[in-house]
Amino acid sequence: MAAQPEEAAQTAGLNHPSLVGKNMTATEMKRNQGSDELPCRSNCAPWKECFYEKVQQRSLNLQEKKVKMIQAQKAEEEKVKKREPCDWLCKEWFSDEKESLDTRTYLLDKLLPTLIPGVEKLLMQVERKNVLVPDKEPTKFDPITFLGEYLMRHNPQYDISTKPGPYLRGMKMVTEELKTEMADTAPERLARMKAEAKTKRKEREQVENMKSEQKEMRKEALAIQFKEWTVDISGRIPVALIQSSLRSFLDVVASAPMDVREAIYDRKLEIIDTLEQKVNIDEFTEYVHSYTENFSSDMFQEILKHLRQCALDFQKAIRCDMWRQMFTDLFLDCDYGKVGLLDRQKILALLEEFYDRSPMSAKRRFCNPRQWPIIELQEIELADFWGDLHDQEVCEELSENLVLSQAEISEGEILPCEPVGDNSQGSYEMSTSVSESPLEQMDMSEAETGGISKEEKQAAESSDAEDAPVAEAVKETAARKESSLSEHSGQFGQQTSSETRLQDEDLQDQGKVWCFLSGFQCSSHRTAGPAYSDRQDSQAEAGQEFELPWSGDLLTFDLSFKYSSYGERIPEEWICEDTRFADLRPIMADIQNRCTSRVRSAFDEHCLNLPQFVQLLETFVGQDIPLPTVKSLIEFIKEEYKQTEESKIEQLEKVRRTSRLAHRKLLLEALFEKWDKNASGFLDLKEVDAVLSTFKEGMEKEALRKAKSHFSSRYPQSSRVEKLSPEAFQTFLELVASEFTGNEDEVIANIVEFLTMSVERSWMECLQSLTRRKWLHNIQQAAETSGASMEPVYKAVFKALSQDAEAHGDNKKISAYIALLEENQLSPERGQILLHYVACTTDDAPYVLNQILYKDMKGVSFAAVEEGKPIHVPRVQLHGNIHFWNYDRPVEERRGSLLVLPLQDAHWNVFGILGIDTLRDQSEKTIFLTHEISFCQGVSLAFSKAYHHVCALENVLQMTLTALDWLYPRVSSIHAVTTYLVEPGKDQTCDYALRKMITTDNTGQKEIHTSAVLFLRKENLLRDYLLKCIDTSEVVCTSVCGEYHIAVPLRDLSRQAFALFDISIGHHQKLSPHEYKDLQKMLKMAQAACCEILKIPSEETKPTYVLEAEHMNSRHAGILFHRFMLQDLRECVQKLSAESFAEIKGYEEPPALIHNIVKAVLLLFNPNWKGSEKIESWSQCIQNLDDNLIQEIYCFDPTAPSVQVQGELLLDCIGGVPRAELWMQGSVPAEYLYNWVHTCLSLMEMTKSLQNKEVPDFTSKV
Repeated sequence: MAAQPEEAAQTAGLNHPSLVGKNMTATEMKRNQGSDELPCRSNCAPWKECFYEKVQQRSLNLQEKKVKMIQAQKAEEEKVKKREPCDWLCKEWFSDEKESLDTRTYLLDKLLPTLIPGVEKLLMQVERKNVLVPDKEPTKFDPITFLGEYLMRHNPQYDISTKPGPYLRGMKMVTEELKTEMADTAPERLARMKAEAKTKRKEREQVENMKSEQKEMRKEALAIQFKEWTVDISGRIPVALIQSSLRSFLDVVASAPMDVREAIYDRKLEIIDTLEQKVNIDEFTEYVHSYTENFSSDMFQEILKHLRQCALDFQKAIRCDMWRQMFTDLFLDCDYGKVGLLDRQKILALLEEFYDRSPMSAKRRFCNPRQWPIIELQEIELADFWGDLHDQEVCEELSENLVLSQAEISEGEILPCEPVGDNSQGSYEMSTSVSESPLEQMDMSEAETGGISKEEKQAAESSDAEDAPVAEAVKETAARKESSLSEHSGQFGQQTSSETRLQDEDLQDQGKVWCFLSGFQCSSHRTAGPAYSDRQDSQAEAGQEFELPWSGDLLTFDLSFKYSSYGERIPEEWICEDTRFADLRPIMADIQNRCTSRVRSAFDEHCLNLPQFVQLLETFVGQDIPLPTVKSLIEFIKEEYKQTEESKIEQLEKVRRTSRLAHRKLLLEALFEKWDKNASGFLDLKEVDAVLSTFKEGMEKEALRKAKSHFSSRYPQSSRVEKLSPEAFQTFLELVASEFTGNEDEVIANIVEFLTMSVERSWMECLQSLTRRKWLHNIQQAAETSGASMEPVYKAVFKALSQDAEAHGDNKKISAYIALLEENQLSPERGQILLHYVACTTDDAPYVLNQILYKDMKGVSFAAVEEGKPIHVPRVQLHGNIHFWNYDRPVEERRGSLLVLPLQDAHWNVFGILGIDTLRDQSEKTIFLTHEISFCQGVSLAFSKAYHHVCALENVLQMTLTALDWLYPRVSSIHAVTTYLVEPGKDQTCDYALRKMITTDNTGQKEIHTSAVLFLRKENLLRDYLLKCIDTSEVVCTSVCGEYHIAVPLRDLSRQAFALFDISIGHHQKLSPHEYKDLQKMLKMAQAACCEILKIPSEETKPTYVLEAEHMNSRHAGILFHRFMLQDLRECVQKLSAESFAEIKGYEEPPALIHNIVKAVLLLFNPNWKGSEKIESWSQCIQNLDDNLIQEIYCFDPTAPSVQVQGELLLDCIGGVPRAELWMQGSVPAEYLYNWVHTCLSLMEMTKSLQNKEVPDFTSKV
């Protein structure tokens, strides 16, 4: 944006004429152009000010007078022209002849204006003197003399021209036109400029007119498009909905360059996080047009198409919102104890029963409750997971839940109307046929009670045995069902228009078809049954689903927020404890404020909270199930979900126990912070033990000794260093309480009260501790919002150190730097390890950054690494063993203190150092005090947690790249996969954000996003399926903008979602059975690898190494993905026996694929058999298919150095084999062996790449 005049003047260093400039004339302004200073009061004497003001006023008066005179002259000329029009006879002088142009112009300009009036006077004189009258005596008159005298008297140089006549005025105009025809003259140039200006003005006016017409056309198009939205009762739609649609358009044009995407809207999109602000049709038109005013025609058509699709998605969202509200009411009805939980296994069993009783036509729309995503991948038996090749229908459940299979078309059903291709007009095609169902004969009374007549049963059995109705699933009276249904759908009304009723009657006459009257989903009822109600009154209710205006609110959009605290109970003893621990209450409040929001639910295989229950049912019913069927499902679950008194008590006890443990954890964490007054991050085990030994006057020393023994076996590293982290401190006190007699909760409360009274903290110490913990929390928050980058963490660490040195260290000026331990591959003779300085404060970057410190160099850093304790050098000038990186600093200025702290992981192993010095501080008191050293230790521990958190994210993303590389060659139907990480929000209202990390297109090409691309809840009303996935930690399947998506969470160790895969299968696509299976395999291995990666920073667990490659120093996260796949396949192969190979051995001439798979397996163990009869002869090959081969496969490590198989040798056997071809073979052992060989090959290639350092890690890509 261009600078304003004042800004521009200030930028150029000029004094702006702010006081007199506004009255300055054009002449004065022109005179002042080019001068270095402009006249102003600040640099002029008083007399000059007065002079300038007077001159300006006189100049303005003269200018105004001149303007008035010119205007009056022009007005007079206009009057003359009207009174005496120009004589156009003079136009005879104007011709296209170029040769005489100069002559004619000269004559008209110089001679004729004087000559013609003279000739006119001459003629008048001749007539007056009767010179030409024949019968008169000629007078003495010489016309030549008269004319000469006239010309001399009226010389244009001296004569003041008289008032020109009409002929002269016309001649003057002709002269001007002739002058414009003369090349390279001022009039010609001026005329050309005027013509060009006129042409440009006309063009500009044409463009403006075209823009105006285009603007009106676009507004009309937007007004028409507004009618496609579902409006509320006042005819309005939320502004937040429009914002969400406009923002999601950026993803539609994702293929455009980044600068185009950033500049696609004329102004920045607003963030509106409420549905209360709404617009009508005119406001909608102006609002959208203000953003899309400068769109090209093609781009505007794209946005119209996108808005149309968003309108359809919004209609689906309203329907799903109604369903979710009904599911919410169902949960509240079934939650008899109001504990906020339902039994997951019971709900799954009811869904299975309801599914089994449903007819085949309904099953095709339901998601099979025995299959993923209803059940977890870990709950599927390995044999079914890897070897179920027969039941191909179950593998298509998810896709058929989104897109109806082609089999239904052949059976005569009417498919949902769906957009055809990318038609921008949104046209729909409908496949119609005659319904087979005998619904026309259904009696109304039977429809009301959910019964099935004999005639219907006979007709259904004769037409389609598979779709025969099953026994009645819901037994209830008509009155009860009617009241229940009206309770859930009362807001949608009971009346329809006469036109709609006529349409419904026509549809019923053609085949009893029920339709969503929104115009894009229709289906015929083929069978009757409890799960697929085909009642005529239900058809009418389904038709009324969107008849009445929308209520104006999405009741379940923020379901996780509304019910985040539902079921919580605060026991009475908590209230007593809060008064008992008054000193800890402020600390507990501060801890709760630092905690993240509780919107995200942890997955539990035994129970479901409200959001999880709603999402589970929504996944089960899909998007194409009619409303009556949903109501039948609700009534079935409400009727059949029973809970005994024992289960109620057990559930209540579970909730109470969970709540009690959470309160205990909070209490012990507050106690830890009260003891850790300097925020060092740990407590001295000896100090805690000494204080506890005086508990009950030392009567519990034996129990304390036993607790210490148990603690040492559980935390050997903490016992060795005699330090207690917050987690270890809590475990230690729980072990102590378990050894004491009495109720454990009461004992812990007594211990906490005793330890609280054992320490005294002043108000200033509490305030200092609170401030320091905020700074430490900022370090962890920087890691969680860094997008797997260390740069924000380094900045947060140095900022915390600087703030503390300024606030609590007498305003010290410090320098800080971080060095990490690395293997010394550059100069091994100088030591096996080195310290690589990876970060430092800004002023020290030219001297310290990327430096290498070897063990044979001066310095105390390696001493801190080996001892694992901080080293403080009060005066570096007296030490003699300090390495100074800044050689430019004079020797006499090398004064100050140095503090080196070891960086330790959760197991207290050192992986680097944090150095702090005061060499830049020239004051006398630069020594670090004890409380400062303790806080620096806390900073080092906070950095360690942040560093390992970022490393874990890097490993997860690296594993994701490996998983995607494995998936794409096997599942070609995938349109795109986007990987998100969960980040905490900046405040409690934001809750959390999703950061887009990796985007993979349909070709497998990956884009790693280095800049922050955040997905916020309040900005994406129409794409909330990602947020539902994170909120519930469950799989979500939906369609957005015509594309079908599967959102799959990746859970952390607490079973909460910390990342997700957004898998798109494009428009009108479905995964084939083998592709669907391979997708499940990838997701299961990715989840297992994530859990293993997240265990690494844990204090209580150590990573498990299965393969020899995992013992390498440069352990690659991608190995984990294939390692878990190898472990699964080992288990599957181990369950085989020699008889399992009977089918393969029965081949006399086996298929080439089967033979090649067996050859590849044998070559892995015996590479020297290449080309020999032992593998080329089928009769000899099958002799090796025995129990010994199964055992060898189970024990085989493809990453072992002893494995010398060439990868090309295996690829010759199984490379390029289509997965569908292997699937069609139907051989479970062949499927096991094929996947096992591929996994071994991938591990061998990855190990080789790691050894050669050919595989970059994720951070190098970023």
